[in-house]
Amino acid sequence: MDAFFASVEQRDHPELKGKPVAVGHDRERGVVSTASYEARKFGVHSAMSMQMAKRLCPQLVVVASEHGYYGKISQQIRTIFYEYTDKIEPLSIDEAFLDVTENKKKIEKATDIAKLIKQRIKEELHLTASAGVSYNKFLAKIASDYNKPDGLCVIRPDEALDFIAQLPIEKFWGVGPKTAQLMHRVGIYNGLQLRQCSQAHLQELFGKAGPIFYNFARGVDERPVVSERIRKSVGCERTFLEDISIRSTIIIELYHTVLELVERIAKDNFCGKTLTLKIKYGDFTQVTRSITQGRILSKKDTILPLAKQMLAMISYDANHPIRLIGLSVSNPHIEDLETKPRWIEGFLNFKGFL
Repeated sequence: MDAFFASVEQRDHPELKGKPVAVGHDRERGVVSTASYEARKFGVHSAMSMQMAKRLCPQLVVVASEHGYYGKISQQIRTIFYEYTDKIEPLSIDEAFLDVTENKKKIEKATDIAKLIKQRIKEELHLTASAGVSYNKFLAKIASDYNKPDGLCVIRPDEALDFIAQLPIEKFWGVGPKTAQLMHRVGIYNGLQLRQCSQAHLQELFGKAGPIFYNFARGVDERPVVSERIRKSVGCERTFLEDISIRSTIIIELYHTVLELVERIAKDNFCGKTLTLKIKYGDFTQVTRSITQGRILSKKDTILPLAKQMLAMISYDANHPIRLIGLSVSNPHIEDLETKPRWIEGFLNFKGFL
């Protein structure tokens, strides 16, 4: 979807149309969840601190996020998807792959299905969506981001290599800022230069990701669209208004984080055996510690002592205070994975006949 949260707010509040909008918490440590396209013209983007966003765009309108409400709208869009295919693989609340090679409407071309779904979302929900159509997930994902907002980009098999050749390396799936920096250091700035590297050299540089980059540069991605995903972890984080370094204060915040984690575990009916503690300091450096148990971690009385044990392994003081505490449970119990319901969230990319 196009600036999903912000677009929903502009739809529901006409006075916001045409204005720069950021969805998130308007507080000192708040961050931008989504920025409208009007705000993006000023350099505002998701994950940016709200204070920085307001400095870049003094006229920015900040709207508190309503994730439960956005989730309901996501469900409405998912209902439209299911009228065309059951093969839906979510990437986030506002994006997913649809494999329409064999679809319920017996429509021959994926491009036509993309147009129909985009039209229905606009007419029924008054929102815009961008779609990418291609023969594999890598290219469909790239294409979906290519002509935003309200875009439709099609990458045909005979066009793929030329398209990839001119693609900036930062646009490749799996290439974050650090990976991009490393690629730049070895002279890789686009898909063509990536394609000129041997698989052995890429594996030496990037480990397991090396063969993936090698295939992506050649338009190869054999991963199927997986219509159901097993949840692998449940977690939560608390960012403080002011950095903290007093042990009693940290223990209190850790306690509240444990309570929130336990609540989320119960809500998601999740069973995991590994507890991970994340600490982010005031200088934005961070450390993590993990403990794996032979039992399910779901109750406060089992999680809190382990969290305190890991906290004792981490150093902090007035010169190195804590900005954020995060806790998560992972390593799901295999037997429960086979019997517990699975979860799906939906949205928009396409794979199928062009």
